[in-house]
This record gives sequence, structure tokens and C-alpha cells, in this order.
Amino acid sequence: MNPIIKNILAIAAGAILGSGVNMGIIMISGSIIPPPDGTDITTMEGLKASMHLFQPKHFILPFLAHALGTFAGAFLSAIIAANHKMKFALGIGLFFLAGGIANTFMLPSPAWFTVLDLAGAYIPMGYIAAKLVVKKQ
Repeated sequence: MNPIIKNILAIAAGAILGSGVNMGIIMISGSIIPPPDGTDITTMEGLKASMHLFQPKHFILPFLAHALGTFAGAFLSAIIAANHKMKFALGIGLFFLAGGIANTFMLPSPAWFTVLDLAGAYIPMGYIAAKLVVKKQ
């Protein structure tokens, strides 16, 4: 297969898989750790209005969703990429980091979570995923 097409496919597949993993974890998070009583987490407005009621335990699965979604997308991207596997995995990490930054403006969260999420869930996961793929080859 043409390396350019393979690399484009690597980006698309990584972004799609990572988004799916992220959304899947977010969708089941309310059944694993129930939100505080009286909160509406089905809409962005409801989430904004009830964010002050959330305890640290309510941020565990969103962090895992961001980290594991980025990891899965970066891992797949590095596997598929014809060359520069580390760059493609980190590119997926940057893609999801941009989404994380946008999310902090749309949905205010505690400062500790914002720092932890932006510093630990995106670029490090992309790097770890790439190192695992490059090491296997």
C-alpha cells in the first residue's frame, strides 16, 4: 500500500478508535460511579450546573476515558503508520490534547483535574503507546 495512504489511514483510524474508546467509557461511567443526587449529566448545561457537586471520585472515569482513548488511538495509529510511528502516535496525542483544552473552556472543572488531565492523559499516553509499538518491531 502507498505509504501516504497508509499514514492517512493511521491518523483517521487512531482518531476514530480513540474517540470511540473515550465515549464508551464516558457513557458507562455513570453506572460505575453514580453522579451526585439531583444532577443531570445528559446535557452540557446540566453538567455545568452540577459540576460543583462532583467529588474527586467522579473524575476518575473521565480521566481514564481521556487517557485510555488517547492510548488506544495512538497505539493503533503507530501500528498502521508506514513510518515515523512515534510522530503519528504523538500526533494523535496532540489531537486529543486539543480536544481536552477545548473541553476545559466548555466545561469548567476543578483546577487539579484540569492540570492532571491535560498533563497526564494525552501526550504521555501517546508516547507510551508509540514506545510499545516501536519496541515490538
